Amino acid sequence: MQSREIHLKTRPVGLPKAGDFDIVTVDVPAPGAGEVQVRNLFMSVDPYMRGRMTDRESYVPPFELGKVMQGGAVGEVTASNDPNFKPGDLVSTMLGWREAFTSTPAAAALQKIETHGLPPQAFLGAAGMPGLTAYVGLLKIGLMKEGETVFVSAAAGAVGQIVCQIAKIKGGVVIGSAGGPDKCAYLKQIGVDHVIDYKAEKDLTAALAKAAPKGIDVYFDNVGGDHLEAALNAARPFARFALCGAIAQYNDATPPPGPSNLMLAVGKQLRLEGFIVSSHFDMLPAFVKDVAEWVQAGKLTWRETIDEGIENAPGAFLKLFTGDNFGKMLVKL
Repeated sequence: MQSREIHLKTRPVGLPKAGDFDIVTVDVPAPGAGEVQVRNLFMSVDPYMRGRMTDRESYVPPFELGKVMQGGAVGEVTASNDPNFKPGDLVSTMLGWREAFTSTPAAAALQKIETHGLPPQAFLGAAGMPGLTAYVGLLKIGLMKEGETVFVSAAAGAVGQIVCQIAKIKGGVVIGSAGGPDKCAYLKQIGVDHVIDYKAEKDLTAALAKAAPKGIDVYFDNVGGDHLEAALNAARPFARFALCGAIAQYNDATPPPGPSNLMLAVGKQLRLEGFIVSSHFDMLPAFVKDVAEWVQAGKLTWRETIDEGIENAPGAFLKLFTGDNFGKMLVKL
């Protein structure tokens, strides 16, 4: 079997470009003793991958130049010499950015998927890492309680759309920020109480103050920058901030200035806590159970954007930073 895969050719400066990636064809050997062969069906592209393209110390090691990149994928076992996996099994791994591979289950961190009636790609989105990120950030980090007001940036994104819906399920008042009328209309469709089109607003702090005249209790931050500043201004005393990401500055070539109003966190006695979802896998069983029940009850839905073909994976990744994706960004292989 042959497989095409994407290699990191050069480390991007600023926004990545097509020339930073190579597409390479490799042979995929038949499985040896204890190995399985998997053909990927879908792969995920995620904002955190931009950090791995830079050679710096972080919570995950950087991608190596000239080697295949990594990321979430869902695939089908095509051949197996491991008794725990058989051809036809659906599995999730972190061996995306390639069409197929052969590995031991341990080396690939192979996880068998029980779909509960959900489509396979949902386990890269609402029922996978982005959904668990939303669940952990809102309920464990943000400690959201019934009746509280929750502000979510990038609310129509892979994580944000799930945060908004869980907050509504838990009895919150939800304010969501997104860019453009289509994304804002979608937020209203899924029950967001107040929607802010940040592309149409000249003053985000004023827009948030209008949507939440009594302030916010929880902020789920996917953006950073002016969204974080607006949230600090709007925060009620003892509000909790779940710091998930800061996509507004991922491609900055030089460090951006910090929030000019960070001192408000002292006087308002705020709690700002960053988190990485991989540190909270203990919540996975509860998350999967809740998601299955919410989907079955019609309380949880999601949007996704799917590009086809491994050759289009770099372009799909870039859409995360231009806003051309809607919901979870995936590549069908």
